[in-house]
Amino acid sequence: MANFAKSHAPQFSMDVYQNEYLPEGGREVNAIVTVTATGGGTIGSAVPPAHPQGSGPSAAVALMVDCSGSMDYPPTKMRGAREATAAAIDTLRDGTHFAVIGGTHVASEVYPGGGRLAVADAGTREQAKQALRRLSAGGGTAIGTWLRLADRLLNAADVTIRHGILLTDGRNEHESPEDLKATLQACAGRFTCDARGVGTDWEVKEVTGIASALLGTADIVADPAGLTADFARMMEAAMGKEVADVALRVWTPVGTAIRFIKQVAPAVEDLTARRTEAGPRAGDYPTGSWGDESRDYHLCLEVPPAGLGQEMLAARVSLVVPQADGSVHNLGTQGLVRAVWTDDMTASTSISPQVAHYTGQAELAQAIQQGLDLRKAGDFDGATAKLGRAVQLASASGNADTAKLLAKVVDVVDAATGTVRLKAKVAEADEMTLETRSTKTVRVKK
Repeated sequence: MANFAKSHAPQFSMDVYQNEYLPEGGREVNAIVTVTATGGGTIGSAVPPAHPQGSGPSAAVALMVDCSGSMDYPPTKMRGAREATAAAIDTLRDGTHFAVIGGTHVASEVYPGGGRLAVADAGTREQAKQALRRLSAGGGTAIGTWLRLADRLLNAADVTIRHGILLTDGRNEHESPEDLKATLQACAGRFTCDARGVGTDWEVKEVTGIASALLGTADIVADPAGLTADFARMMEAAMGKEVADVALRVWTPVGTAIRFIKQVAPAVEDLTARRTEAGPRAGDYPTGSWGDESRDYHLCLEVPPAGLGQEMLAARVSLVVPQADGSVHNLGTQGLVRAVWTDDMTASTSISPQVAHYTGQAELAQAIQQGLDLRKAGDFDGATAKLGRAVQLASASGNADTAKLLAKVVDVVDAATGTVRLKAKVAEADEMTLETRSTKTVRVKK
């Protein structure tokens, strides 16, 4: 199992890809901003099992395991959940604060209990795994109660990184959607959370909604046998995080409006509505925790029109970490988005390859979600058109993983033109996998 020795925080860098040329009267400016963090230590580098305390940033992790009655059907589900949680505990770095929560229509502390967090070492890891053996299935599902307990425990610790891992197998039947939404709003920005649905009886939009609100990842584990490897990978990624609460700060001049800002790689996530004001004409957009990784963001602006030959700074993008005292720590990198008005038709009509690629990836995610919704609603013509467009986009952009998932839901007649037929019979797991992973994108080929 890979463990992590980390010595210093990563360095951030930023690249901007755009065609800055606009025709006379042109107002829309698009740019792809690539943010890269490097040098925080090598992700996945194996070090001796005695991972020294303090070899990474201080972290706290809450593992939330669904223990509702349905986890007993089939019995492999509960067994898989116990084994997966044990594997995640084995992956904890020494010195990490952690807790295990059992989730039903109420949340209970499985380990260590008493409103505390344990500190990971050989002894506490073993005790936690013993406590997992007592987990049994029974009761309902109220995921908001699990998240609120996780929030209470994680925020009792004075640590840099706070992370949750949530496993469910069913629908959130024992609390209202409004209650869950209120919980997610209360927890947003306080910890990040990865969510996993096991089997096929859970609601995709619920699980992806939790991960989206808490800036984590969502996925399906259709076969409980796959949980152990997945949980170990999730915990390795959590242990690789170095900097929490990073925000993209976007400054725009007078008269310029932000149409949208989206993360477009490694997955599509619209951040537009998450803006918090940060002084005159600047706003912060949350991106969560970072380890050694690279992500892409699509910034679309509306600028005031200007005369030929004029140019302007349309936006300045920087990275900040808000501090407890209200100040911010600037991560020391920035990207500039420009607008230049020209009568050169060739210059003003060419689209930046990066912008074109990610516009297609965002449309691909949307076409899949709309197509599956139409299929469920019985509009098979509408579903065929949307999923056909998705096949065309996946093929054109080289998104082979998504193309494979689409081929389990439609028969592809001609990928280039998007000609498809809906399959008469589709395995529930295949449809749910496509829906859950629909927002995953491929990077633009440099």
